[in-house]
Amino acid sequence: MSTTYIAVTLITVAINAAIVVADLAKARFVLANSAEVGVPRSMLPLLAALKGAGAAGLVLGLLGLHVIGIAAAAGLVAFFVIAVAAHVRARVFYNIAFPGAYLALAAASLTLAIAN
Repeated sequence: MSTTYIAVTLITVAINAAIVVADLAKARFVLANSAEVGVPRSMLPLLAALKGAGAAGLVLGLLGLHVIGIAAAAGLVAFFVIAVAAHVRARVFYNIAFPGAYLALAAASLTLAIAN
């Protein structure tokens, strides 16, 4: 297992865990962003659960359950592709870098998980 794989995956886990907390706490920026892109408030717990499951799966991948880690990374990639698409659909571009960065980290985690 490479140091790069471990580092990138742990960063991906940490940022997803942080946004899960923000989603569940209904942070002001989360509510504003979700409203702008047309995501109902009632969906926030489900979205938080999906991101949390992805982060947990990445940890399991690091602990030796490689198939789970790959599946979790692929799930996060799909999640954030949809998030970027929601921003594009709603024409909310000023903060598209955030889901874009989450997508890039998830994609890097997936690529490195497959390579390892």
